Amino acid sequence: EAASPAHVHKLQRLKPGIEIVNGYGPAESMGFTTTHPIAPGDEPHSFVPIGTPLVNKGSYVLDPRLNLCPPGVTGELYLAGEGLAHGYLGRPDLTAVRFVPNPFGPGRLYRTGDLARFDRE
Repeated sequence: EAASPAHVHKLQRLKPGIEIVNGYGPAESMGFTTTHPIAPGDEPHSFVPIGTPLVNKGSYVLDPRLNLCPPGVTGELYLAGEGLAHGYLGRPDLTAVRFVPNPFGPGRLYRTGDLARFDRE
């Protein structure tokens, strides 16, 4: 689930000076793929960014033809790198839909189904 700005604000009020890190990673990526530190006093307004990929991980925002979306344009979030699952046990049909060849390098991409966009963060 997306981090809630209201919960971030509440925690910042309860624990002044605390640094909060938002981590994003579905089960198919076996842990966090991206993180975004929220420094004390940095209060997200409408959403909490998921941040940038960790070492040996990757994230791409792609259009329906698997082209990179320019900054500010919404597309589907795809994940890459170490820790991706091999697929869904007993579900080769779903595996074929959600785990696709990586057009930017070796390996596969995981199609998250989440909408995202790159911005200055």
